[in-house]
Amino acid sequence: MLGIEFSKRILCLKDGLNDNCNCKSCIEFETNNNPDFSIINPDGNSIKIEQIRELQKKIQEKPIISNKKVYIIDDADLMTKEAQNCLLKTLEEPPEYVTIILIGSNENSFLTTMKSRCMIFYFKPLSKEMIKTFLEDKLNIKDIDEELLEIFNGSIGKAIDLKDKKEDYEKVINFIKNLEKKDIIDLYKLAEPIYKLKEEIFDILDYINILLLKKAKEESIYANCIEIVEDTRRRIKQNGNYDMSIDNMIFNMWEEVN
Repeated sequence: MLGIEFSKRILCLKDGLNDNCNCKSCIEFETNNNPDFSIINPDGNSIKIEQIRELQKKIQEKPIISNKKVYIIDDADLMTKEAQNCLLKTLEEPPEYVTIILIGSNENSFLTTMKSRCMIFYFKPLSKEMIKTFLEDKLNIKDIDEELLEIFNGSIGKAIDLKDKKEDYEKVINFIKNLEKKDIIDLYKLAEPIYKLKEEIFDILDYINILLLKKAKEESIYANCIEIVEDTRRRIKQNGNYDMSIDNMIFNMWEEVN
């Protein structure tokens, strides 16, 4: 993630230009132990006001190793309106030693008052070919499915996450391939990764729909399954019971194609 590399350079005790700097800040950063750096991630489906209040408390503490502190709010477009309004005061008058980086993919989710207090940088999605080359050359991940490249949506960050989850995504492919072939009990067993990957369920649902769309071009019965997946997405976003939502999705998809 560019934001992480940028943060490291800000906190560097030297000039921040050396890729192999061995200053105390950079060493601690590389081992995820730098106390002057923190990432705030969504708690469930959103970033809540309590998380921002905790952030504001920490911001008032002076740096420990570096001369500066950096906070990244990842998926910042998932902040509730209350959380965004709470953050406004800090964005207006941050301590001089603090840099706050907001990362989001949906600009429309940010309040206008938030955007007016930020310097905005836009990044174009990388091509599938560039991501594929990166995975092969840097992470030694070969034989990437075209459908998997689709859900990265041009993001190197999502592609890097694949390193530890490629096997799970391959199991999702197997689940879709067996919708018509297995009885419902066996299908629930094949769907184990979907239950396990709760924190990234929306990426998984995107991937399922990409696979279903490909099958729908050959067999129209799969088209209705896409709407079943979207209904599941809506239920989860509305804080419906997670396991029950997945249970219903699997059963309804199986019933639709059998």
